[in-house]
Amino acid sequence: MTGPGANGGTPAQAVSGRMTELRDEFVDFISQLVREESPSTEPETQRGIRAILTETLSDVGLDVEHIPGRASGGHLVARSPGAADGAQLLVGHMDTVWPVGTLREMPVRVADGCLSGPGAFDMKTGLAIGVFALRALRDLGLDAGVAPVFFINSDEEIGSPESEPLIRDLARGASRALVLEPALGPGGRLKTRRKGIGQYHVEVAGRSSHAGLAPEDGASAILELAHAIRRIDRLADPGTGTTMNIGLIKGGSRPNVVAASANCEVDVRVWTAAEADRIREGLFGLEPTVPGTQITVTEVARRGPLERTPRNVALWERALRVAGEIGLELEEGSAGGGSDGNLTSQHTATLDGLGAVGDGAHARHEFVWIDRAVERVALLGGLLTAP
Repeated sequence: MTGPGANGGTPAQAVSGRMTELRDEFVDFISQLVREESPSTEPETQRGIRAILTETLSDVGLDVEHIPGRASGGHLVARSPGAADGAQLLVGHMDTVWPVGTLREMPVRVADGCLSGPGAFDMKTGLAIGVFALRALRDLGLDAGVAPVFFINSDEEIGSPESEPLIRDLARGASRALVLEPALGPGGRLKTRRKGIGQYHVEVAGRSSHAGLAPEDGASAILELAHAIRRIDRLADPGTGTTMNIGLIKGGSRPNVVAASANCEVDVRVWTAAEADRIREGLFGLEPTVPGTQITVTEVARRGPLERTPRNVALWERALRVAGEIGLELEEGSAGGGSDGNLTSQHTATLDGLGAVGDGAHARHEFVWIDRAVERVALLGGLLTAP
């Protein structure tokens, strides 16, 4: 529904008014989610937050399905009854980087307009924003312009290894994706660009030999890896923002043995798919220079960039119009890290960073500004009602 809200204003204005009434409940709900510690690597801990979200989304009127994980705590898909192709996708994650017991050192606190605690910023407040936007629309009798599907995974912080196929399938059938990751910086910028990520394993095989008695019989894998690393580093292009990082190196067995093996791990960050293809071609094209050695390159992970495509720009411009209705100033920004928005952007219009405004992702001072989060509920409500 794109018509006026309950008091003659726009849907975003109506949601803003409703959230004035729901503010205390909203804060309590965020606190409840944060108190449910849910690290990615301890799937059994996610039962509590999963139960809360299932009950709350069911109360909003969605049909909630739990998709069990193999190594994760599984994922939730909450659909409007009858939602099918053309649905709009809300995306969030329930897992955090914080181990169980962190609450003892970082208890939930509400003070001076802020709410702090492990996972508050990244991204349990984002989940609450999604839930309360849907609740406000229900309370006001406003229909979403396109049937919403809310996907919440439990493995985002470790790269979404199990949930990626589910996200891609949902995005292919969606008219747009609204990603509830935290906003960028204190200004609360929405993310219209994210770097793509590639991770590669480079393995060099050589030939061992005694370093003193017969060094000429050996072929040093470490020496070849050193040459390869120089060539890998030269693939970086500061002008286009393409970076290459050698984050881990291993090799050899003893100081007096010519190394028979060596390897390194490479992290790649790019702004465009074209750059990702160039880097991939360069890495798979590495040829050994030390006689008797071989190089094998394996692509361990790949996530395409969230680019500023025409359809993504159109969604951003829609957000600007909705923000103007509630007096909210918005700016766009770019992030070097990836999210599940990188995945949805390959298939549908995507806008990221619609979650909390605050600071301290993965840091001890993690917090959100409560009033800014309330504003985000109104913004999201307005977007959900757009055609």
